[in-house]
Amino acid sequence: MSDEGTSETAGGEPPSTGDRVPADDDRVPADDDRVPAGEDHVRTDDRGRREVIVPLRLYKTVTVFSTLLAVIAVVLGFLLLDAATLQVGVFRRLAAGLFGVFGVDVAAGTLDALLAGAGLAVMALGAAVYVLGTRFRAPDMGKSQEDSPEGTDNG
Repeated sequence: MSDEGTSETAGGEPPSTGDRVPADDDRVPADDDRVPAGEDHVRTDDRGRREVIVPLRLYKTVTVFSTLLAVIAVVLGFLLLDAATLQVGVFRRLAAGLFGVFGVDVAAGTLDALLAGAGLAVMALGAAVYVLGTRFRAPDMGKSQEDSPEGTDNG
């Protein structure tokens, strides 16, 4: 089985150098947790775009949560823009009440500008989260379409 201080996989073979298994760990890493040995974990193409190679489980987590946060940010940004342009709404009353709690009287035009700026900033933040989330790749993923040697004709 397993000697003290060594770690073996289910097949009785020692893990490859790409597996990050401590010597005292008896667990067998799942296939999707392995990063191939000798492979660079950050790739940069000729345009300067960087892709980070991560285990499949981490790739799925990053993709799901970055997309979720981006969608929430865009919806919240549009709600803030809506509050800035319609002069009514929950967010507008909430913002006016929040300023009122601190004793600040804000003119309608100033509140419009603040809500619109906050809406655009939240949407930009959502876009940035999504863009950063797309930089991750799993080890077994192929190249993106932009990097493939295939022609661009559709016929």
